[in-house]
Amino acid sequence: MSVYLGTYGQVELQRQFDGGELRSTINPSDVNATKKRFSFDFEHGQLLSGDQIEITSTDGTTLDFIDSYTKTSVKKFIHVDELDGIRLYDSFAHAVNGGTTNATALATPANDLPIRVKVENAEYKVLAQVNGYELNTERETVDTTTLSDEFRSRISTLMSGSGRMSAFWEYTGNTEQELPNYLVELSLRTRVGSQFKARFYIKRTTHNPGGVAANANDEVFYEFTGVLTGCAVQFAPDNTVKVQADFITTGAIQLRMDLEVTSKMLQENEDDVLLEQGTTDAILLDP
Repeated sequence: MSVYLGTYGQVELQRQFDGGELRSTINPSDVNATKKRFSFDFEHGQLLSGDQIEITSTDGTTLDFIDSYTKTSVKKFIHVDELDGIRLYDSFAHAVNGGTTNATALATPANDLPIRVKVENAEYKVLAQVNGYELNTERETVDTTTLSDEFRSRISTLMSGSGRMSAFWEYTGNTEQELPNYLVELSLRTRVGSQFKARFYIKRTTHNPGGVAANANDEVFYEFTGVLTGCAVQFAPDNTVKVQADFITTGAIQLRMDLEVTSKMLQENEDDVLLEQGTTDAILLDP
């Protein structure tokens, strides 16, 4: 038996949306081609730096505000500045960093361009600075006791989940990872929702306190979709600034196990299991 310490867990987040979308119009005056920046009417805080969005023209015209672009839809990562100006990028890291160097080139559109904007899924990213998390699962029951019963009887019904995660607050740093300030921003997003997908790792690869070589690359984690119900920033002069986010799950909770297995199925005496082929031949069972 091995004892696993909580220092080797991790949280991975995948940005989600709950079906909401933004509709607006890009006017020629909204595009600054020199600064590779544009804007349109949307409430502050609905789009966040690092989001991957899909912009689609609703009248079937091409998105000519992007230089040399001839399609009606585009999917890019975005950086949103303090005045809600947007720059487009090809990668998450460039979007979080911002700036004009790696931004997509723009052009002044010929006419007003009606658009629809959706926040799309991106790949999983490790949440930085996490110092604790928990996931609670609960099973509801229905009382089926009848008058003639001597003992109360119940049947199980629906499952639900809730939990929290805490991290040291950070808004700059390793741009390959999801920064804890994202949780603060996500909790304030109303139009496109505060939904996310997460993996809570209990055992990671290379963490192997038992010393069994076959277990070195095993992974065990919970995977679920949730929505933030609260986010608190703990601030005190004599302590580190922390973020704590509470959530509830919105779908299935799955305990996934990625285990290393041997390439052959063996009997108790470690001999190969043989499968008959016809009447005389046999082959090794190799799953």
